[in-house]
Amino acid sequence: MRNNAGVLRVEGLRKAYGEVVALRGVDLEVTRGQIVCLLGPNGAGKTTLVSIVAGLRRADDGIVEVDGLDARKPSAEVRRRIGLAPQDLGIYPVVSVRNNLLLFGRLAGLRPRELRARIDEVAEALDITDLLDRLTGSLSGGQKRRVHTGIALLHRPPLLLLDEATTGADVETRGHVLDLVRQLAAEGSAVLYSTHYLQEVETLGATVALLDGGQVIASGPVGDLISAHAQPVVELAFEGSVPPGIVHAHATVDGQRLRLPTSDPAATLAEVIPQLPAGSLASVEIVRPNLEAVYLALTGRRYQEADKEGERVAAS
Repeated sequence: MRNNAGVLRVEGLRKAYGEVVALRGVDLEVTRGQIVCLLGPNGAGKTTLVSIVAGLRRADDGIVEVDGLDARKPSAEVRRRIGLAPQDLGIYPVVSVRNNLLLFGRLAGLRPRELRARIDEVAEALDITDLLDRLTGSLSGGQKRRVHTGIALLHRPPLLLLDEATTGADVETRGHVLDLVRQLAAEGSAVLYSTHYLQEVETLGATVALLDGGQVIASGPVGDLISAHAQPVVELAFEGSVPPGIVHAHATVDGQRLRLPTSDPAATLAEVIPQLPAGSLASVEIVRPNLEAVYLALTGRRYQEADKEGERVAAS
């Protein structure tokens, strides 16, 4: 184990599935006590990256180190250092919650006394203590998601990988998971938290690695990214095509939408609206400085639009 604070180092990571390139030379580092949110729309390459770090998929090229060990060469030493909660639930529905935790805790090498104590701690943190003796298959979707996440935490891994940990979860479960992520980081774990929910990242106040098209297009603390890249954007949607001849610096057109970066949305609207033909305007939206505005500034696309496009591609 290395003596410095670094737990995960990814450098020049590449992966393709035939002609589809999922990762295009990704660099990433997560240190002890740090939460790095791997943020990106569906299809950005998040799950591929997490799967390679966890040893579930092979990279085509690049470096992956966990505590200084080569994670591209699967070994018991590497596996002991990683706790993984993948996007798809990995629990046995026909046995109790307690027996699920016992099974996976033993596989992680925990001794009986330590394991029983850890089950109690994790159950309390995730608010599943009252569920321990229930059949896992009888739980709600959110409760199953909490059990699934708890399994990854039992052996106190130095590196915790949470891939879309709150997908399909209810508000209560989402709150428990986010609280636990903060707690684990405070206790010294390195957390790589993959999500496509912008609000979760802003809530955690984490370091962000913004992934798009298999590349990290920006990284840093949320506040720094917003300061560096985001300003308010006035977005005008039209009934038909964008009317020609609108005069405004840095205006961009996307289909039936006109986007106008501005430091003063009210003044911009007062300037532009008189230029519009009567009845042409369908709606007006002001995108405030946030991660959505950062993504828009870097890619020229709204984040929600990219997310829906990724869902369509995955389903096709």
